[in-house]
Amino acid sequence: MGFVKTPAELASWFNVPARLFPGAKMLGAMFETKPELVARLLPPPLQPLESPNGMVFIAEYPTTNLGPGYREAALFLKCQYAGEVGNYCLAMPIDSEEVRCTNGRDIFGFPKKLAKIHLERRENTVHGWVERHGVRFFELKVELAAKLDELPPAGPNFLFKALPAIDLKPGFDGPVLLCRQNTEVQLKTLEVGMPELTFRPAARDPWSEVEIVTPLAGFYMVSDNTMRPGAVIGPVDGDAYLPHYFKMIDFPVAA
Repeated sequence: MGFVKTPAELASWFNVPARLFPGAKMLGAMFETKPELVARLLPPPLQPLESPNGMVFIAEYPTTNLGPGYREAALFLKCQYAGEVGNYCLAMPIDSEEVRCTNGRDIFGFPKKLAKIHLERRENTVHGWVERHGVRFFELKVELAAKLDELPPAGPNFLFKALPAIDLKPGFDGPVLLCRQNTEVQLKTLEVGMPELTFRPAARDPWSEVEIVTPLAGFYMVSDNTMRPGAVIGPVDGDAYLPHYFKMIDFPVAA
């Protein structure tokens, strides 16, 4: 396999119609935060909902149709665009080989960073954490108490794709694109309970900036997930998006 890909090699890449995650194990929680915080963290033209809610998860994917399985976590805020309710991803750490990180960032716009991620279940207790640069900045535990048939509809993910300017001046080379993407979840099992959420201060991963006002529900599910291709909605204001872009970049931190 050389630097310049053959037609057959390109076809093997582009002929995969969707990303498949069979048997995904996902520990998550929904929570209420502060409305002024959501309004500040959402890049325009995304808008807050009346209820300032967010969601976190820690997932283990045993296998995928693009290669070996891996672990992943994410922090989302609920939002809306043009009247459609969806999710904005603030952070998405992954525990995997580096190619998974670049795929998610370059193709879809997910703000992925490499991390250490742990997920385990012991009887009715499910526990997970995420760590980067020696800081365990996110921890979640759920005591499972009941079973459900389905989760509330999640809606699409609203994502942004952009390329910072090569002249190193503030801005982008080309437009900033607002995009939309759906992930379908076919449930196998779903259990719920009250979550214990912990966000610890971390200079490079400021999850603690999102204040948990009220934990709403915790869940643990096993499912077959299908990550569908996304679509470009259109260009947005690059100057307004610039401060939000760098959530996926580690700025230098003094020792």
